[in-house]
Amino acid sequence: MISSNGIKAIFFDLDGTLRHSLPAGGDVFTDYVMTLGLQVNDEARLRAMRWEHLYWASSVDLRDDLLAHSGETENFWIEYSRRRLIALGAAPEWAVEFAPDVSKHMGEFYRPESIVPEDVRRVLPQLKQAGYILAVVSNRDKPFQDLLHELGIGEFFDFSLAAGEVNTYKPEPGVFEHALQRVNLFPGDAIYVGDNYYADVVGARRAGLRPVLYDPRGVFPDPDCTTIKSFDELNSIIKVIP
Repeated sequence: MISSNGIKAIFFDLDGTLRHSLPAGGDVFTDYVMTLGLQVNDEARLRAMRWEHLYWASSVDLRDDLLAHSGETENFWIEYSRRRLIALGAAPEWAVEFAPDVSKHMGEFYRPESIVPEDVRRVLPQLKQAGYILAVVSNRDKPFQDLLHELGIGEFFDFSLAAGEVNTYKPEPGVFEHALQRVNLFPGDAIYVGDNYYADVVGARRAGLRPVLYDPRGVFPDPDCTTIKSFDELNSIIKVIP
């Protein structure tokens, strides 16, 4: 199908967009930190969420931490916890003191369930039936097609692509370009839907795709792009996105 504005394909991010962790790791982290005495208001929660999105968007800090700690080791997660505590408003000294405790708590007790929200399950078959090419493009290191089938949504996608398969990660344009080549499309033929402004919106724009930010919790209050809070908005957004 080609919409009136030329859209032939819809590419999706995976984690945080199609697949959600329940409960969210950031919420569990913050709730535990508050039991240790750190006062956290709603704005601080959102600020920490924005930091988390930036950190995981192939940031310099992420690359430095992975190099310094030889991957996602125990010390890596302690450093991650320290950084996140500061993003929540903790004093640097407090963050250094409590980061090992917080990291240990998350490692021992955080066991989330992977879910696909009902609005996602509702809209994917509609888009497939409408004739759009659908794909999942993720910053994961390894292929995840089996996971899509385990989640019950694999049948809706023409293909999936992990950034690690092509050794180029969002927000770099390469992974988007590889996805377009898979289906022989131009950048203007596709939109990209994702929850991370720094990885998904910035990356899609660099590659020439039209970005749609999925932001159900209002993490990014004034984004300079098309934004949806529910997948139920996608059908109408596709028709009018510039």
